[in-house]
Amino acid sequence: MNIIINHSSMVPIYEQMTEQIKGMIKNRELVENDVLPSVRVLAKELKISALTVKKAYDILEEEGFTVTVHGKGSYVAKNNAEQLQEEYRKEIEQELEATVEKSKRYGLEKSELRDLFEMIMEEW
Repeated sequence: MNIIINHSSMVPIYEQMTEQIKGMIKNRELVENDVLPSVRVLAKELKISALTVKKAYDILEEEGFTVTVHGKGSYVAKNNAEQLQEEYRKEIEQELEATVEKSKRYGLEKSELRDLFEMIMEEW
C-alpha cells in the first residue's frame, strides 16, 4: 500500500493515513473485500507505531470504510454508495468554501462570484 507520511505536517499521522486510505477507496484503487496490510506490517513499512496504524484502522472501521475480522485482518467494506457520495459532497463543499474565501480576498462581490458560477454551470 502506497501511503506517504509527512512527518513535518501539522496533521497527525493517523489522520494522514486515514485520508489516504479513504482516497484509495473513493478512487477505486481499493475495492470491496481487498485486504489491508496487517497493523504490524504497515507500521514496520511506514516506520511508525503500531498504535498509530491501529488508530487509523479503527477510524476507518467506525466510518464504515473497512471491516475487521478478528484473527483475519481488515478488509475494504462493501461499497456504500451513499457514504461515498457524502464524502464527495464534503470534498466539494471544502473546495467551494476555499473559492469563496479567495473571492473575498480578491475583492469580488457576491453577485460577481454567483455570475461566474452560473456561467461555468451553463457550460457544464
